[in-house]
Amino acid sequence: MRVKRNTLLLIACLVWSAAGFNIFRIGFLAYPGYVTLWNLLLSVVVFGVFQKFVFGKLVVKHTARIKSYLEERQFFLKFFDGKSFAIMAVMMTGGVGLRVSGIVPEQFIAVFYSGLGASLFLAGILFGRNYGKAVLSAADSGK
Repeated sequence: MRVKRNTLLLIACLVWSAAGFNIFRIGFLAYPGYVTLWNLLLSVVVFGVFQKFVFGKLVVKHTARIKSYLEERQFFLKFFDGKSFAIMAVMMTGGVGLRVSGIVPEQFIAVFYSGLGASLFLAGILFGRNYGKAVLSAADSGK
């Protein structure tokens, strides 16, 4: 199925927002027994690190790649490149494995997943913002 190039940004928005919400929800549900100022600060640090060094850069990189496509209509899975799909698969497998194995304590799940999920969710929101900008830009140029 082929979609307009800018629609890839909307798909990325939906995928990242859904993933971020679900991961944040897991962390949030694990948090009640571990709410301390220290843990909340650690969650904020996790959020900041992932936003600055991973997901913020990812949004910029993939938005630029999508905008650079010459053909207007693209295969709907091209919101990501192959490397990003592989990274996502490894992260999902690792995350599920950590939770199911019991290797890490519930406190780690609460702190880490809350920060990570919030950062992923923000990446989705940023893709949505970029989609909105692209749609407005296309409307202004008469496309």
